[in-house]
Amino acid sequence: MEIHIASDTGRLSHDLAAWLSGYIKEVLSKQDRFTFVLSGGSTPKQLYGLLAESPYKETIDWQKIHFFWGDERAVPFEDSRNNAKMCYDELLNKVPVNPDFIHIMRTDIEPEESAIAYEKVLKQYFEGDDITFDFVLLGMGDDGHTLSLFPGTEVIHEENVWATAFYLPAQEMFRITLTAPIVNNAACVAFLAAGSGKAETLKHVLQGERNVDLYPSQIIEPTRGALHWFIDQSAAAAL
Repeated sequence: MEIHIASDTGRLSHDLAAWLSGYIKEVLSKQDRFTFVLSGGSTPKQLYGLLAESPYKETIDWQKIHFFWGDERAVPFEDSRNNAKMCYDELLNKVPVNPDFIHIMRTDIEPEESAIAYEKVLKQYFEGDDITFDFVLLGMGDDGHTLSLFPGTEVIHEENVWATAFYLPAQEMFRITLTAPIVNNAACVAFLAAGSGKAETLKHVLQGERNVDLYPSQIIEPTRGALHWFIDQSAAAAL
């Protein structure tokens, strides 16, 4: 595991954008596609904005990147809470991507159907491979959740399916999510976390006893790949 600490959130996004650009270039020098799992939420917005501007808009080979999502709220695409909409607004509509390589988690069908359909797409890409995604971008909530793996939910312990859906009473909505097994087989996973509200939780996740039901982010441990944490000084304050 490698921890990268930036002075503030602006510097954090710049650091990750530069690092990610170099990593994409390195991977594409060895293969003809790059599989990228996007994260929703507020923290990645600044990163996506940077990637959509010079120099990254020109230097990243966007035509070779295949996009996926870590999780989704089961709300219409037009809803501001929809993760895919945010990623389109901030990044995908602004760079020359191949539309056929964008794989959203559908919210125009039942959540369970959407999860089954998403798993079929994932199997077309990765079934039988030792490594799944080239890069998974994750966030961590103040409560220690990542993806839609919330404290106390059964999905944390899922060992078989790669994508699933469930109703989250606390939010009164269905969530569609990747599960730990497919993420833990990725070549590289990076958490992006910023702000003082995450400091105590981050300390428990990184340095505390293992308790994945309380701190689900602890379940993300790549078996063959690299794990990075990109955090700002506020989030790192308790480490």
